[in-house]
Amino acid sequence: IGMEREDGAHGPRGPGLGCASFNQDSTSLAVGTKTGYRLFSVTAVDRLECIHESAESPDAYIVERLFSSSLVVVVSQAAPRRMNVYHFKKGTEICNYSYSDSILAVRLNRQRLVVCLEESIYIHSIKDMKLLKTLLNTPANPSGLCALSVNHSNSYLAYPGNASIGETIIYDANNLSTVTMVPAHDSPLAAITFNSSGSKLASASERGTVIRVFSIPEGQRLFEFRRGMKRYVNISSLSFSSDTQFLCASSNTETVHIFKLEQHGPSGEEEASTWSSYVGKMFTAASSYLPAQVSGMMSQDRAFATVRLQTTGQRNVCTLTMIQKLPRLLVASSNGQLFIYNIDPQDGGECALVQTHRLSGSNEEREGTEEAAGSGPPPSGLSYAATAAIPTCRPLAATLTGFSEDGGARKGEVIPEHELAAGPVRLDDEAEFPPVTHRPSRRVVPGPTHSGCHGYADHSRPDHASAPQNVCNIKIVVTVRENFHSDSRSPREMIFDLCSVITLTVAQSCYT
Repeated sequence: IGMEREDGAHGPRGPGLGCASFNQDSTSLAVGTKTGYRLFSVTAVDRLECIHESAESPDAYIVERLFSSSLVVVVSQAAPRRMNVYHFKKGTEICNYSYSDSILAVRLNRQRLVVCLEESIYIHSIKDMKLLKTLLNTPANPSGLCALSVNHSNSYLAYPGNASIGETIIYDANNLSTVTMVPAHDSPLAAITFNSSGSKLASASERGTVIRVFSIPEGQRLFEFRRGMKRYVNISSLSFSSDTQFLCASSNTETVHIFKLEQHGPSGEEEASTWSSYVGKMFTAASSYLPAQVSGMMSQDRAFATVRLQTTGQRNVCTLTMIQKLPRLLVASSNGQLFIYNIDPQDGGECALVQTHRLSGSNEEREGTEEAAGSGPPPSGLSYAATAAIPTCRPLAATLTGFSEDGGARKGEVIPEHELAAGPVRLDDEAEFPPVTHRPSRRVVPGPTHSGCHGYADHSRPDHASAPQNVCNIKIVVTVRENFHSDSRSPREMIFDLCSVITLTVAQSCYT
């Protein structure tokens, strides 16, 4: 989950962050700055701990950490074609690789390391950094858009299959073979991400109005969410929660949307007896007579929860995680701030901001900013999660305050440190990691790529990016009898009569 500099590897220097990325389990945040890079621990709400800071790679625009291990991959503006792999706890370089063009993205899991260039992708084994496969002549991908599943048992890799429409290629990075092609959108892709198990893929197009979720490897569409209708936006980040119950999306606007992945269906007699169910059935029946795109809009789900950022126009990256056993939304902005919000998993709505951390500046400046932010009174009107998240005292360094499953604080109880480790393997244990034998740096230049060929691109298809914007005006006229409330008819009869006088007029055909 990362945010690379929007103007690419050759962008000018500027204030704020060059990049920001959360690790695979959202317990750590890596940022690139003009002076180098920093690694932060994000396992607590009230305090942001900088666990490592390096000045070896000024103007870093790609920084990726492997889970909570000591392995970190860095690419800097000074050498955009070279990837450096470090063991940051020992302060040594494990190896470096050079490529034929600027590196646009790097993705990691416990089995594979993927390097994405504009028209080629390189797949390495993370155990020894051996180059396993080179995907040449891939469709032009100037933003380096790609995603690698965190689940190393499948190691699915997703990348654009066409430069003009939103086709997504699913590639098995373990078995080094293509799995399927998902026709996700009519316009080019802007963001893609896998859930933690690699069984679902979320995607958004350059228009930024619709977000879709597909099953993997089948490629079947499961969910469709509408972010908005009034304007096109640049969606910069998509992220599933660890249980795949929620999906968050951030863009260049001031709003972050959180969608809930739940199937809507009949739930027995209780639903059948409600007036809203009658109305819903009537609208569903009426939508079958409308153009496909209009009926699709009526069936799309809207956001379950939203966040209003304090800044707009900033590039940012978001993630959903559990901190102290409560659901949180983390948003790292290119202006050098980290925002932490509470999420109400039952009712959704507007999320409460509980903490703001500064990511840039010296350690003293960041600590001073955090102390000033934490010295004031707690915000009013917080949800149950926000109330439970505010401790009366700062917890010890090796412990976190315990919480019960329903969100209530168990006063005095702490979580043992060994329970904080996820999984049987401790990648942050130097005895177990890194698997790469330290050796002197070497330069490896892979074979040259061939320009002019666009792989999966189908030039016979129209360029939907240049198509006119969708124009759909639906006028709904509802006539209700004056004596509706005093009518002696049954609720079912009244609802059917009410829906029978609804007139849907399509003012202009929609572009499909």
